[in-house]
Amino acid sequence: MSFITARDGAKIFYKDWGKGQPVVFSHGWPLNADSWDEQLVFLANHGYRVIAHDRRGHGRSDQTWDGNEMDTYADDLKALVDQLGLEKAVHVGHSTGGGEVARYIGRHGTAKVAGALLLGAVPPLMLKTDTNPDGLPIEAFDAIRNGVSSDRSQFYKDLTTPFFGGRATQGIIDQFWLMSMQTGLKAALDCIKAFSETDFREDLRKIDVPTLFIHGDQDQIVPIGAAAHAGHKLVKDSQLKVYEGGDHALAVTHRDRFHADLLEFLKGLK
Repeated sequence: MSFITARDGAKIFYKDWGKGQPVVFSHGWPLNADSWDEQLVFLANHGYRVIAHDRRGHGRSDQTWDGNEMDTYADDLKALVDQLGLEKAVHVGHSTGGGEVARYIGRHGTAKVAGALLLGAVPPLMLKTDTNPDGLPIEAFDAIRNGVSSDRSQFYKDLTTPFFGGRATQGIIDQFWLMSMQTGLKAALDCIKAFSETDFREDLRKIDVPTLFIHGDQDQIVPIGAAAHAGHKLVKDSQLKVYEGGDHALAVTHRDRFHADLLEFLKGLK
């Protein structure tokens, strides 16, 4: 297996397929790089180099006690880009991965970035605050923490219903559960705080490359109002595509449409 070494010595697993302009994928919680396999094969077959990594604590990457927060996730992504020598990379982030992409750009700039696609992504801020009244109350995230802490195996099985909007086959449910159970408990709990409480508003304002938001208007995990609708307004000249009736797992439940939109976005960058 292939690994890069993060700043603190953690080993981060990645897969690197195909040749051409690099497209880097950041996965959602509590999954890993395998959740992008269909997109990786699709784009590699269309002449792109595709890279996807397991976030620290997830999948095959090291399960560190510290560093399960957005600044370190972004630094790990930078380490991946630097150690693989990627230039003019397009970054695609789903859910928590969208936050990782936003923080990476906000923290490290766009010198090596050609574009960004945020799919069902958590930015600008999921948590309801005085300055973010459309966010979700802290009790919603406390319930996730309680579910993961008390019986994460059953919690992950139950999570597939809202995650896939009731469209998941048994095979998809089993795959989701397997990937989720490969995430360490400490990393899973820390990441809940990271994706829900991190404020990405300033990160989004720093994005100065072509950016596409794609979001389902029936997303039960990351509601579109405080996410893509708000985020789109913060990224200058960004695009927003709303999938009517779309859930949180558009790369699975609306795969063909997403592939077409993804490829169109990438071709528009050349």
